[in-house]
Amino acid sequence: MRFHFLLYIVQIMNDTINKPLDSSRSLQLLSEISGEEPLSQRELSRRLGIAVGLVNSYLKNLVSKGFVRVKNFPSNRYAYLLTPQGIAEKSRLAYQHLSYFTSLYTIARQDYLDLFSSLERSGVREVVFCGVDEVAEIAFLSLQETGLKLRAVMDDSRQGEQFFGLPVAALAEKVGEMRVPIVISSLKRRDELQQLLQVMGVHASMIFSTGAVNEVA
Repeated sequence: MRFHFLLYIVQIMNDTINKPLDSSRSLQLLSEISGEEPLSQRELSRRLGIAVGLVNSYLKNLVSKGFVRVKNFPSNRYAYLLTPQGIAEKSRLAYQHLSYFTSLYTIARQDYLDLFSSLERSGVREVVFCGVDEVAEIAFLSLQETGLKLRAVMDDSRQGEQFFGLPVAALAEKVGEMRVPIVISSLKRRDELQQLLQVMGVHASMIFSTGAVNEVA
């Protein structure tokens, strides 16, 4: 493939890990604080679904950078408000994340299209998806640009749901009857799902994913 999507994401993840503050969480906090309503740490914790202690840690970092200021209220209550610098930082982070997800979509779409086109040229007519998340949706869009048909979708954690009109089945329910290539359609669980499929008896030559080492004949 022209670009290994997996390697690209690993690089992005490494860049994020090396940052002192999770930019995604920063953007969420700044977005919540930007409203008219003064919010407490407890309310921010509830809205973001994270512990109060973690909210406190993030807020201290944002306050130290001048993006957020603390406002005192009676009865020892505090609220957090965005500074002009914080408004500018929120806009910068929003643009950064928009650019990232646009790149993510573009690269994933092309990599899956390359994979499906190679399978089609080798005589494959149907594939099975393993793993359901946002990347799976991108993979499905790429599949529509080829003559391949999606025969089934497997994901233990999403069993019983619908994926573009197909019921999501448990791996154990479908693996035994599959005689067509299985495409890993989740980036976050790529290695986990590949290992699970092999443990369940699927030969490595029948498992495909973007950035994979196996080649289509």
